[in-house]
Amino acid sequence: MTDHERIFAGKTALVTGGSRGIGRACCLRLGEAGARVAVNFCSNEDAAIETARLVEEAGSSAICVRADVASAGDVDRMIGEIDSKLGPVDLLVNNAGVFDYVSHAGTTRAIWQRTIDVNLTGAFLVAWAVKDGMIERGYGRIVNMSSISALDARPMSIAYSASKAGLVGLTKSLAAALAPHKIRVNAVAPGLIDTEILEGVEQSVLERLIDATPMKRIGTPEEIAAMVFFLLSDESGFTTGQTIVSDGGRVMRP
Repeated sequence: MTDHERIFAGKTALVTGGSRGIGRACCLRLGEAGARVAVNFCSNEDAAIETARLVEEAGSSAICVRADVASAGDVDRMIGEIDSKLGPVDLLVNNAGVFDYVSHAGTTRAIWQRTIDVNLTGAFLVAWAVKDGMIERGYGRIVNMSSISALDARPMSIAYSASKAGLVGLTKSLAAALAPHKIRVNAVAPGLIDTEILEGVEQSVLERLIDATPMKRIGTPEEIAAMVFFLLSDESGFTTGQTIVSDGGRVMRP
């Protein structure tokens, strides 16, 4: 990427769940564009360190910050560390999430609560930790990682589907609240993407899902990162409160 394309030079980005998969791809894309990148992780420190190293190889600074986004205390500590080391967060990608492929009978209250806590409340906590600073500076961009599970019935991932649908509502309402302050909030709803989340899905199920996708393939983390990048950039300057589907056409099917 040439210097004139480093559109986020001088900006600080936080990607929650940034150590692997879509999160890592977002970190790299933002780093290539000149942003200082905070790579959030909860347990896989080695992967986070590798992501930060790749961002630095791309010519930007990066730090790893451990935090469980479902913990208000962790989130406050994380934002304080980012502020002191990189500066206040200008670009937020709420990507951290958990997923269980399980029937209704196996959907325990513990699974439900943890899924809502991480996927939905976590996005709320991180957004609330940075929004006031964005308001003061008159600049901010937030992208929430939803899913096409928010848009269609998902009997084998009920808690996940509910949490991602909640993110769509959060995105719309927060976008309306923050628009007067020059802060844009959008969401991306990926379809089947080649990440570790697929490791628990049976091959026969994957094949059925690919067959149900008009483009007949699994998407890549880089393709989702490109959509996130677009929503963070001024190229989408008149876009807020939207959930952009990137799924190879799958939700077009009845």
